[in-house]
Amino acid sequence: MKEFRHTVIYHTDCALPLYDEVDVLVCGGGPAGIAAASMAARQGRSVLLVERLGFLGGAAVAGGSGTVCGTFLCSDTPEADGPRQTVFGFTEEFLQAMRARGGVTPPQLYGKTYLITHDPQVYKEVAEELVLGAGAGILYHTNIFGVIKEGDFFYGVVIDTKSGLAQIRAKVLIDATGDADLIYRAGGGYTMGDNGTIQNPTAMFRLGGVDTARFSDYWGPDTISPDCVTDLLHEANRQGWHLPRVKVWVFPTPRPGELLMNTTLLTGRDGRALNVCNPEDHTEAEIVGRRQVQEYARFFREHIPGCEHSFISDCSPEVGVRQTRSIRGIARLTNDDVAHARKRSDGICRCPWPIELHAGETPYLFWLINDYYEVPYGSLVPETGEHLLVAGRNLCAEHQALASCRVTAQCFEYGHAAALAADLSIRRDLPLRELSGAEIRARMNENGALSGAFSHARIPNQLCFLPSYGTIKGKKGGAAHDQPGLC
Repeated sequence: MKEFRHTVIYHTDCALPLYDEVDVLVCGGGPAGIAAASMAARQGRSVLLVERLGFLGGAAVAGGSGTVCGTFLCSDTPEADGPRQTVFGFTEEFLQAMRARGGVTPPQLYGKTYLITHDPQVYKEVAEELVLGAGAGILYHTNIFGVIKEGDFFYGVVIDTKSGLAQIRAKVLIDATGDADLIYRAGGGYTMGDNGTIQNPTAMFRLGGVDTARFSDYWGPDTISPDCVTDLLHEANRQGWHLPRVKVWVFPTPRPGELLMNTTLLTGRDGRALNVCNPEDHTEAEIVGRRQVQEYARFFREHIPGCEHSFISDCSPEVGVRQTRSIRGIARLTNDDVAHARKRSDGICRCPWPIELHAGETPYLFWLINDYYEVPYGSLVPETGEHLLVAGRNLCAEHQALASCRVTAQCFEYGHAAALAADLSIRRDLPLRELSGAEIRARMNENGALSGAFSHARIPNQLCFLPSYGTIKGKKGGAAHDQPGLC
């Protein structure tokens, strides 16, 4: 890997033009950034959200993930239990706004839990309206070049635009970049996956022109491919196709005649794991991803009933990134916290989503059954550095734990929590690390997050795909079940 200078620090006497000065600066416009900017503005704070693209949504839109995961409990009997929602707050507000525009499907069964598929255009519109409607500003097509920092204190960022460099000052900075860019630019501590190996990125795409009735009759009730499709993929590979993933996920979307395709497995052309923080690896992922998209689309046209006249109706603008840098925080979400469904007084977010590790032909899932764990407030607070919080997949978590807590619903709530913490810190002139996670939790509950006593709502489901798995052997009497190689 070629060398780069990653530490870019300006001091408080920075002479660059001042673009803006606000109470709260949110860097990154994915789910966490959307929630953080909206909720901070609702507290009466002046807020600016800086985003490198020309729309909001992050990996949920630009990366084409296309689903809202992490909202519903897992179950050994999902058909009988139905979708049971246990994450609310800003997540539910966003979903309601999407439902009002026909932008989401009803809950769809995914293994032992449920998820929702969304329309990316509606997602963009709803996100932008919520942020602007709350009174926050948005600055698109803007990159974070460096940080303004003196000692342990962050005071702002230096932005890079087509017009040149400028500075933005803020009382609190929220790093919702997904990649811990502010910590990285400041030379702060972070970890990277499992000893440097991160989860594979993916190239998502959508198939249009599908006879969805015929497709469903053949595919069966589960969104995860049936054995007959896996057999076809193996046979195609023996005949010279390049289809590295043989358990694939396919979801109906809110649009008629369309399927959302999670099929690709992106590694280097030499088989190595790709680190998308390295621009060379990121470039290779994009190139390899587009080739795999074409190959999988052709496979579906030639082999899967209902897809004979299908075409690629949309391909994500960039590869979907599951994992990069995780900060070193004052608290850490551990693998054991997830496996044993740990509850905590400073928990600012529930998570019922399984550990979902993407590598090899058949990714690995570790299910939480009828339970959830809670993410500590301290996982959003860097171990060094004042006036800075993170929100999103760059929180402090072990590798396997992050494979569970990185999904959309939880990222919404991390942004929700970060916004309330920023407001409290400014109001009381207290360091972010001295705030009480329990108090932030209580304030989130006032906003309908229901992160306190366990309660769940049953959501009516249509378009539910039902699994046909065999008996799962897991921990007797435990909350988590181990099911390697499910999809």
